[in-house]
Amino acid sequence: MADMKHWADVIADDAGIINKEHLVATGITPSGHIHIGNMREVVTADVAFRALLDRKTNAELIYIADTFDPLRKVYPFLDESYAEHVGKPLSEIPCPCGNCKNYAEHFLKPFLEAMEHLGIRPTVYRADELYKNGKYVEAIKIALTKRDEIATILHEVSGKPPASDWSPFNPICQECGKINAAHVTGFDLDAETVDYTCECGNSGIVPMKGGGKLTWRVDWAARWKILGVTVEPFGKDHASRGGSYDTGKRIVREIFGYEPPHPIVYEWIMLGQKGAMSSSTGVVVSISDMLKVVPPEVLRYLIIRTKPEKHIKFDPGQPLLSLVDQYERLNVNPDAGEYELRVLELSHAKGLCQTDIPFKHMTTVYQVADGDFDRIMSIVKRAGYDTTNEKCIRELADNVGNWLEMYAPPFAKFSVKDKLPEQTETLSDEQKAFLGALSQILEDSGELSGEDYHNLVYTAKTEGSTLHIAMARILGVDEEEVQVDPKTMFGAIYTALLGQTSGPKAGWFLSSLEKDLLVQRFREASTYSP
Repeated sequence: MADMKHWADVIADDAGIINKEHLVATGITPSGHIHIGNMREVVTADVAFRALLDRKTNAELIYIADTFDPLRKVYPFLDESYAEHVGKPLSEIPCPCGNCKNYAEHFLKPFLEAMEHLGIRPTVYRADELYKNGKYVEAIKIALTKRDEIATILHEVSGKPPASDWSPFNPICQECGKINAAHVTGFDLDAETVDYTCECGNSGIVPMKGGGKLTWRVDWAARWKILGVTVEPFGKDHASRGGSYDTGKRIVREIFGYEPPHPIVYEWIMLGQKGAMSSSTGVVVSISDMLKVVPPEVLRYLIIRTKPEKHIKFDPGQPLLSLVDQYERLNVNPDAGEYELRVLELSHAKGLCQTDIPFKHMTTVYQVADGDFDRIMSIVKRAGYDTTNEKCIRELADNVGNWLEMYAPPFAKFSVKDKLPEQTETLSDEQKAFLGALSQILEDSGELSGEDYHNLVYTAKTEGSTLHIAMARILGVDEEEVQVDPKTMFGAIYTALLGQTSGPKAGWFLSSLEKDLLVQRFREASTYSP
């Protein structure tokens, strides 16, 4: 794999052949909760942009929010009062929480914050502002003038002829406010106005500057020309035969005289067993929620390690720990090849926190400390981790705390009991002897690491070891009569501390607890008599 080229570098090489100056564009319609599936497009655009910069090209990254698109329906997460706003541009609809400028901003704001958290910093454009500022006026004039040519392209490429009264421009009715109910009846190029009649019964005239927008397939093509887009990722739905990109290629070349951008087609992110994520169906994990539980570089890694044309299966429960483990192992692998190092390089971004504490270890530390950050810091310092960057440790602790609350399966959770659990009565004589011998050894030892604890427990099965000899003495038998199953002994540890027979990785767990507590608890358990 060392000689394999990362997909972002392949894209940069292919795009670089065409143009030495690049504008990488990404965007979405903020009609609902913007989820981790949407983030695939943004991260894909970002790494393509970075790969172009690495080739010393003059590149820029932009994000376009389609804030002028209509609200399609009352989504499951909306109040029924929004029925009256269906068909209106998102930028002209009230904010659901009342704290943002409009409906679009309500969903866009957390997404922009998430991009910043992921180290993605594009220039942001809002479609309603572009239209209202007149950026589309010339394109609207061209589209209206060449209406028949565009209709022919749509028919030839998609196989579906537009309706006889179809227009490339959708006026906003001045009476009902909808952008998908009015029909163009005429236009004046000099006055830069469009005449319309609406299904609500109203007729009127709107300015080309902010009075409506181009239909999606024409809008996308016009945007490439207006902004100078040269590279753009988009979902496989737009890349289907006769789809938006196919029509866009011809429209932008034949109508607007511009070459279409280099395409990056990506597959969906699948949410566990629920299928592809979709805001409209409610099958989502919002990117804001995800950044509460996963370090940003791990989210980048999830997307960057997989070619865009391959779907990604994502589960924020227990499988998330496996994803984090994979990333952390790669991050410290001294034998990582050129490809793996490139994945890591693109997963990192300026300003992202880095700490040497493994996520899974923090899940143990956090629960041992009961979420108390001062205790967390004390434990990780005792474990030998670098504690100079308290901000990053706090961020990791917050990630873990949120994951435990929001997504962790029951078996991943535990709490250290304040006193000897009643389940201690289930311990066998051998388990009690093991705990008694272990308490003696710990009392006479210095501080132990997680690996030390792990190895110490396993010595219980080895004749001649201090732990094995002590167990035989407590049981009053010869050494060779002591038969030890380490799994059973680990079960004794969890029972004495948690009141259950299983728990987190024992080494990390034991090293996270005060040695005095372990000595006292194991001694109590070894002499327990119901």
